[in-house]
Amino acid sequence: MDWDKLRIFHAVATAGSFTHAGEVLGLSQSAVSRQIRTLEDSLQTSLFNRHARGLILTDEGETLFETTRDVVSKIHVTEQKILEGTEVPRGNLKITTTNSFGSTWMMNNIKKFIDKYPDIHVQMLISDVDYDLLTREADVAIRFHPTEHLELIQKKIATFHYNLYASPEYLNKYGRPRTAADLDNHNLIAYGNLTASPIRDIDWILDVDAKQKRTPILEVNNISGVLQAVKAGIGIGSLPDYLVQGYMNITKVLADSQTHEFPAYFVYTQEIRKSKRIAAFREFIEQEFKKSIF
Repeated sequence: MDWDKLRIFHAVATAGSFTHAGEVLGLSQSAVSRQIRTLEDSLQTSLFNRHARGLILTDEGETLFETTRDVVSKIHVTEQKILEGTEVPRGNLKITTTNSFGSTWMMNNIKKFIDKYPDIHVQMLISDVDYDLLTREADVAIRFHPTEHLELIQKKIATFHYNLYASPEYLNKYGRPRTAADLDNHNLIAYGNLTASPIRDIDWILDVDAKQKRTPILEVNNISGVLQAVKAGIGIGSLPDYLVQGYMNITKVLADSQTHEFPAYFVYTQEIRKSKRIAAFREFIEQEFKKSIF
């Protein structure tokens, strides 16, 4: 099998369409389609089922994709080892973390890392869905739950504090809760989509000292969205302290009794544990976290 065709196949399987793969590869849609057709002819089998909404791998395509994914991953690791053949950390670094943390704290602090290590090309992948480090979707992750994969290395690097917040407008209208049990009589904002939540027990506001599980007035599956809802006076929400720093139009409630802690983990694969760029980023994060109030 021609590696160039396999490379194009891998891009198509990853992108899910000839058009998107062509954009990644710098080829026209027709050129990509033609290469895939030639590969299928040489293998005497269909690798994709064509649908109006895109491409779906056949069983044979899935088998081939597993192989190309492993090859691409090994090539990437080898490339980075060669690039890191000097004492200066260099190469590509794909970092993934959650929407709220990535779009706020990371964006406010990553410039320091870029300035310190100009030979490292940083790519931020911000999502509440975990990217797969084992298949090289990302190099390193900052997560707020322990990993379930024994093949991954994880190190606890910080403890984040979540508190309950409301707007002055809301508190003037509905009053301030004095105890956690008082939350039974308040409008609550929750994350809601727990299957996709980046943090375990993120909706603790619905259970703490409750007679029965509370029903939120609003569910928003994005922490930044919860912040906006709190600012709008819709209700009381649980927010990380780092996210609300600098906001004057929301206030902490039940501060003396209701603070929840969530650990943060630095996660990466065994393959790159000796990487200079990973070590540089880990050291940077640990130093910056010590300066921050979470």
